[in-house]
Amino acid sequence: MLIIPAIDLKDGQCVRLKQGLMEEATVFSESPAEQARHWLDQGARRLHLVDLNGAFAGQPKNQGAIKAILKEVGDEIPVQLGGGIRDLDTIERCLDAGLTYVIIGTAAVKNPGFLHDACVAFPGHIIVGLDAKDGKVAVDGWSKLTGHDVIDLAKKYEDYGVESIIYTDIGRDGMLSGINIEATVKLAQALKIPVIASGGLSNLDDIRKLCEVEGEGVVGTIAGRAIYDGSLDFKAAQEAADKAGK
Repeated sequence: MLIIPAIDLKDGQCVRLKQGLMEEATVFSESPAEQARHWLDQGARRLHLVDLNGAFAGQPKNQGAIKAILKEVGDEIPVQLGGGIRDLDTIERCLDAGLTYVIIGTAAVKNPGFLHDACVAFPGHIIVGLDAKDGKVAVDGWSKLTGHDVIDLAKKYEDYGVESIIYTDIGRDGMLSGINIEATVKLAQALKIPVIASGGLSNLDDIRKLCEVEGEGVVGTIAGRAIYDGSLDFKAAQEAADKAGK
């Protein structure tokens, strides 16, 4: 089970949002590269970057911070990025810069043809981020709920050739209210590709619950606010997950 630290980037700083609101940002570090090194030293085996400005602008905006993180990490662990990735040229630049995976969210829902083309052009490098509430997919920074069923869409993307799905329960994200295990497992059971849980991770009990369903196809979880405010010790969480997997 991968515990994947999130580094959310806003105006070149590492922040966390509450419920996806830009005005609800807490700055945790002014040096995202140092933050990346910290998680690497704590045993992280992958990093999850989100360009928040990019997500709202529709194109990457925190290139300086992203480059600094990639330079710091080198080829030690894979790094994935989401936020504002809406065209093939951007994906190519991201992968050329050293990112291992790019995460496509809103654009996958609004422009499935683009997602299909991305999977063909960059096989093994495309992850889809599906944000949902009560089983329905949300887009545009969670501001709009669509009528799309999350499982139906995920199956369609699986057929396109996406590498994995990051499933976020937006009712729980940043609220430390616990992972929605039931909904995450339901999605994973419907797919053959891996699912990464996101939204609400709060403590070691969540990690234990996730490890129990790893066999269903839930291969990891994104760790955000909990590892920044101290309610979850990242190193202990990854060690617990490794121990449970043996």
